[in-house]
Amino acid sequence: MSPVFAGYWHEPPERTRLGAPTVVTVGAMGHPSEVTPETHARRASSFGAQAAAYAAERPGYPEAAVRWVLEPVSGRSPLRVLDLGAGTGKLTASLLRTGAEVVAVEPDSGMLAELRRALPGVRALAGSAERIPLADGSVDAIVVGQAMHWFDLDRAVPEMSRVLTPGGVVGGLWNREDDDVPWVRGYQEIARGWAAVRRRESVAELDLGPRFPALEQETFRHFQRRTVDSLAATLGTHSHVLVMPEEERAALLDRVRAYLRAIPETAGEFDLPLVTLTIRATRA
Repeated sequence: MSPVFAGYWHEPPERTRLGAPTVVTVGAMGHPSEVTPETHARRASSFGAQAAAYAAERPGYPEAAVRWVLEPVSGRSPLRVLDLGAGTGKLTASLLRTGAEVVAVEPDSGMLAELRRALPGVRALAGSAERIPLADGSVDAIVVGQAMHWFDLDRAVPEMSRVLTPGGVVGGLWNREDDDVPWVRGYQEIARGWAAVRRRESVAELDLGPRFPALEQETFRHFQRRTVDSLAATLGTHSHVLVMPEEERAALLDRVRAYLRAIPETAGEFDLPLVTLTIRATRA
C-alpha cells in the first residue's frame, strides 16, 4: 500500500512512508527536519485542547463536494453515512444537510465533546479508523474530512471495508488555501514555510489497495469570510503550531498578523479563497 500523502493539502508533510521510523515535518523557521513517530503522535493528538477554537475557526466543506462523494450511493434509502475522524463535527453538519443518517466516530475526547455539544442529536462514538465501533456492513458511505492523513491505512482500510455495505463508498475531503492568489501564497510562505512547496503532491499516489481499486478525485472552490485575527486564529489550530513552544507560536502568529495588516487585500474583512480536494473510491 502506498503512503498516505500526509496532509499536504492542509497540514505540513508528515510521513514519507507508512510505518517509517522517522517522518518529515517543519522546523521553527519553516525548514525541513526529522522527528520521531512520537512527535507525529503528539501532533495527531494536539487538537482536543483547542476543540472550541477548531470548531469556531476551521472552514466547512462545499455542499457540492459532499454530494459528489456520496453520489455512487445517493439512491439508497435510508442512506447511512459514517463521518470517520469527525473532529468537532464540521463535516457531520454538512452530511446531515443531505438527509443522510449519520454516525460520527472520533478518537479525541475533547473534539468529541465539542461535536456532541454542537450536534446533540447525532450518534457520536469514541473510536478510530483503526478500530471502528460499528457492525459489519452497517454503513453505505464513509466520509473523512481533514483526517485521512492521520490514519494508519494498513489497519484502517480493512476496517473501513468491514463496516461498508457492498458497493459502499469511501470519500475524503481536504481544504487548502488557494495559493494561485498572490497574497495567499505570501501568507503560506510565512505560515508554513517549506511545507507549502509540497502541497500539490498528487492524490493519485494514494492507494487504498484492492478493496478500493478505482480512486476518483475532484476539486471544489469556495471561500471563508475572515479578518486578520480570525485567520491567525485558524492557523493557531493547526497541529504544527499547536505543538510549538509558546514563545515561538506567538512570534509566528505576530508575523502573520503583521503581513496581513500590511497588504490592502486583507486590511479589513476579506474572503479567504479555498480549494477542497475531494476523493472517492467504491468498495469492490
